[in-house]
Amino acid sequence: MCLYIFLHFLGIYTAVAMESGIIGGKEAKPHSRPYMASVQQNQGHICGGMLIRHDYVLTSAHCFNRRDFSGQNHFEVLLGAHNINKQEKSQQRIQVVKYIRHPMFEQNKDDYSYDIMLLKLKTKAKLNTFVKMMDLPTKNEKTPANVKCSIAGWGLKKQNEKHPTSLLQEVSLKLQENSKCKEKWQNHFNSERMICSVSDGKHAFCQGDSGSPLFCNNKPQGIASYTYPGNCTFREYPEVYVKISFFLPWIKKMIGKN
Repeated sequence: MCLYIFLHFLGIYTAVAMESGIIGGKEAKPHSRPYMASVQQNQGHICGGMLIRHDYVLTSAHCFNRRDFSGQNHFEVLLGAHNINKQEKSQQRIQVVKYIRHPMFEQNKDDYSYDIMLLKLKTKAKLNTFVKMMDLPTKNEKTPANVKCSIAGWGLKKQNEKHPTSLLQEVSLKLQENSKCKEKWQNHFNSERMICSVSDGKHAFCQGDSGSPLFCNNKPQGIASYTYPGNCTFREYPEVYVKISFFLPWIKKMIGKN
């Protein structure tokens, strides 16, 4: 069951779905990414995320909306997991008590350059070998093109598969030049608040991996946001991420307030 969200004119797919998608990658070494979070609705994976404080996970704004958060829906994050379909001793399942989307995304849900959200957890995560916080960049700086990066998530290893894998997958990607991202995505790409990766037709994030962190030079640089409709590995269109460092002041302010 896929949830595709369309942007104006280009019909962009965001990468949120009930199944994940790391394409062209490999299984990650178990617990090699202890900051990773599986954001779940009624114990079903919907997005990736990253633990940045004992009680905060950073993810994509489009993963939740007010209608989803009310009623019978139950949102949690699963930490310390490698296989999200097994009850591993390393896992911690913590309820989400509040979600804080960027106010500019609240005002205009077609502007994915503000596709960022904080999840406040009901209880603090217990830090150990399997669950660790990831430090954010210390300042807003430009990451040059062609830098080797990586992203991880739970799910499909091929775009047309019907059943996602439950094991954490990872894939290496390279950053694309902002000018080429802008040329392809036009008004949907903001070079101040976004970065994008080269589409080589073989390696990609896909449906379900929204919110997963993109790492470059061993630092979290982006949050997976959207890709080309119906074809995550389409060579003509780079994959797009929200630039974490741009939002550092907002993240610190929100954590301080809440």
